[in-house]
Amino acid sequence: MTERLYYTRDDTQAPACVLRCMPEADGRYAVELDRTLFHPQGGGQPADAGWIDETPVEGVVARGDSVAHIVSQPLPLGPVTLRVDASVRQQHARLHSAGHLIGLAGERCGWQPVKAHHWPGEGRITFVPAAQSALPEAQALLAIISAWQLADLPRKVSVEGELRRVGFGDLPAYPCGGTHVARLSDIGEVKISDVKMKKGQMLVHYTLLP
Repeated sequence: MTERLYYTRDDTQAPACVLRCMPEADGRYAVELDRTLFHPQGGGQPADAGWIDETPVEGVVARGDSVAHIVSQPLPLGPVTLRVDASVRQQHARLHSAGHLIGLAGERCGWQPVKAHHWPGEGRITFVPAAQSALPEAQALLAIISAWQLADLPRKVSVEGELRRVGFGDLPAYPCGGTHVARLSDIGEVKISDVKMKKGQMLVHYTLLP
């Protein structure tokens, strides 16, 4: 089992220990650590980037209750230093946090979020109607989100057993394993590029302005 430090910490550097290093079918190696700062791909979010000592991490995937760090060369067992690319982490955290706000804003308008994709350039939230609800305009969703950002609500994280929940201020928290900004002002300006219906679902496409 890999301890997921990013569940409760924003550190981008920390010590860890290599427990196993196994060859992959593609010629690379999967490194299992006792603890990790690296968010694996999943939950609608890309994997973190960074280094184990000086070796670049080329992928991060969850395998059961462990996290595999994919590298191009075998690593010896023992202590190492983990470094997460802070700029990539912040981009992913901003996108994921913005996605949560869009989900909550959609709920305010009578829609229930059922799927999320927080990848750079591909951000979208999928909703189903929770009642007889009209399709909201992008500006209506953004007005709700902007009010929360102006209040600069702080992140709140709770972990009970295997369930981690992430929220901001007194807003409802979502079950989530992803990374998020510390405060809503850290997200920056959210842009909703499209709101449309497809097969009875509402799709909201979004991005962040620099």
